[in-house]
Amino acid sequence: MIVQARLTLSAAAAAIVVGLAACAPLPVTAPPTIAARSATDAFELQGRLSASDGQQAASGRVEWQHIRGTHHFTLLSPLGQVVAQLDADALGARLQTADGQDLSADSAEALLPRVLGVDVPVSRLGLWVQAAPGPDAEIRNRDSTGRPALVIDQGWRIEYLEYAGESGDAPPARLDISRGDARIRLVIDSWTTLP
Repeated sequence: MIVQARLTLSAAAAAIVVGLAACAPLPVTAPPTIAARSATDAFELQGRLSASDGQQAASGRVEWQHIRGTHHFTLLSPLGQVVAQLDADALGARLQTADGQDLSADSAEALLPRVLGVDVPVSRLGLWVQAAPGPDAEIRNRDSTGRPALVIDQGWRIEYLEYAGESGDAPPARLDISRGDARIRLVIDSWTTLP
C-alpha cells in the first residue's frame, strides 16, 4: 500500500514537472546583428557571370573597374577571348566589341544590355556587388552575421548566396540578381578596394 502511494505520488510529481516545463517560456533568440556595410566608390573585381533574358543566355568572365563614377568593363568568353569592352563616365559610354562594332551612348545602362542581353541598372549594380544597397532598397533577409541575404531594389531581387568570409564586412562571393525573366548570376573570384 505504501509502495503504491509512493508510485502514485512520484507519478503526480512527474506530471507536475512535465506540466510546468510545458508552460516555461521558449528561449528568446536575438535577431541577427546588422553588419555595418558601406559602399566604396573605387573597386575592382574579377569574376564569372551568366546572364539570361529568358530566351537567350550569355556566360563568361568579367573584369570591372569602378572609380568614382567611371566604369571599365571587360567581358571575356569562357575561353578568355575579349568579347567586349565598355567604358563609361559622366560624359557618356563607349562599347567596343570583338566583331568590330564601336557604339556610343549617354550611359553604360544603354550599352551593357547589348552584351549581357539584360537591362540592368549599372549605378545600382555597383552597390549590389558590395552588398551595400541604397537607402530606398528593402533588405528582406539577413544571414547569421547580419549581412544582407535578400534585397529588393527597384523591382530587382538580389540574393547573396555566399560571402568571401565570415566577417561582417566580407564582400559577396556569389550573387543571383533577377527581375521577371531577366537573371544575372555572378561569382566574384577576386575583389580589391582601390584608393
